[in-house]
Amino acid sequence: MESLILTEVIGGLGVVTLNRPKALNALSLEMVRELDRVLRRWAADGAVHGVLLRGSARPAEAGKPAGPVHFCAGGDIRFMHQAATTGDLALDDFFTEEYALDHLIHTFAKPVIAWLEGVTMGGGMGLAQGARLRVVTPSVRMAMPETRIGLFPDVAGGHFLSRLSGHVGEYLGVVGPQLNAAEALGLGLADVGAQADSLTVLLQDLQERPLRQGDDVCQRVRSHAEQHDTGDWPEAAVLAEAPRIQRHFSLPTVQAIEASLKQDDSEWARQTLHHMAGHSPLMMCVTLEQIRRARTMPLADEFRMERDLVRHCFGLRKGAASETVEGVRALAIDKDQRPRWHPATLGEVTPDMVAAFFQPVWPDHVHPLRDLLAVAGDERAA
Repeated sequence: MESLILTEVIGGLGVVTLNRPKALNALSLEMVRELDRVLRRWAADGAVHGVLLRGSARPAEAGKPAGPVHFCAGGDIRFMHQAATTGDLALDDFFTEEYALDHLIHTFAKPVIAWLEGVTMGGGMGLAQGARLRVVTPSVRMAMPETRIGLFPDVAGGHFLSRLSGHVGEYLGVVGPQLNAAEALGLGLADVGAQADSLTVLLQDLQERPLRQGDDVCQRVRSHAEQHDTGDWPEAAVLAEAPRIQRHFSLPTVQAIEASLKQDDSEWARQTLHHMAGHSPLMMCVTLEQIRRARTMPLADEFRMERDLVRHCFGLRKGAASETVEGVRALAIDKDQRPRWHPATLGEVTPDMVAAFFQPVWPDHVHPLRDLLAVAGDERAA
């Protein structure tokens, strides 16, 4: 069976290809562990001067054409559902090791470049937002849609969302809208745009003119991307709504945000309310609190907070009673699109319900992410 992670070194650049295309390259525990091993090996390899992360496409088969390239749709939510309902402790391992991998990317000593095409969501954003250079292509669909499945924007979502301008991070985390390439660039979730097929040209150029020790890897990739940017980008519609986003999502609670949106007679407000109506009321409130706490937290501490949060997602209500398990059931297992949220409305969510998610699970000295350090990469990412 072909590996779920493909690796090669091209002209001094370590290239990692996520290779689970039929699942939109969603991350499994095996993939997380292999990524960690590869990055740690390349960190100590003097012949590797930087790393590029990319996704793969479903190959042509049985008369069907090849599918589009997707970077990563997130974590494997079917695995999460099965593990949570059967008591499989591998679920704990997945989140601990995924968050540690994301922290490693944020703090990696060598430049990491994320080449983003197609679906880039959830766990895919966790990989991408730790990269030193984030390249988006016209097909990218970027989001942190976790409240739709009764979760919160993890994988350092609190960190990178809270550091966006104004209160746009609260909007992206609570509502989870999909962003196109121009919106990702305009909001600061990407650094440069490029045409997708230019990646082949870049790798060919690296073969002919390899990187040398001390070369500015990011500048070389950035210059290449800019040379292959046709300027043919979709409209960045969400940027035009910045004043509305600021007005509504600066309010102190999700209940206040909802009430304010109901007074806004715009199509954008109606669509925002429509999206929120399908999400977990409780986890939208938890998400708002998460992002606001994370705004002043160092990266390592934010990861530790998220690890506590996700443990509560599967522990405060166990098995099928978990808000997250119910959300995944409705979206991906039974596919009835009718989650039975508890509480069912925002009006029923109390401050005590939200506060319960932020109670520490482990003493500091035994926390699963106790070894994450506030090293130079934390300051860079902050």
